[in-house]
Amino acid sequence: EYYNQLPHKVDLQVAYAIDPMLATGGSAIDAINILKLRGIPRLSYVCIIAAPYGLLKLSQTHPDIDIFVAALDESLNDVGYIVPGLGDAGDRQFGTF
Repeated sequence: EYYNQLPHKVDLQVAYAIDPMLATGGSAIDAINILKLRGIPRLSYVCIIAAPYGLLKLSQTHPDIDIFVAALDESLNDVGYIVPGLGDAGDRQFGTF
């Protein structure tokens, strides 16, 4: 968990996992799993754009959380990028595409 810098014990009642995009759902599911392990009772996931596949996978894996999506795109391509729109948000953010 190199990306997880949360303390093992947190005193939060509510937490939001915020992400630019929800493609396959894998990272979102992992993030929510980590927050649940910390014992946070109310969790929400917020993203700008999502693919139907990732939204379905996240909602099936964590039916107890609130999910907020600003825009729902059509699908994923063969490498798991949201189409027709965003591509890879990290590549765009850091100019590596």
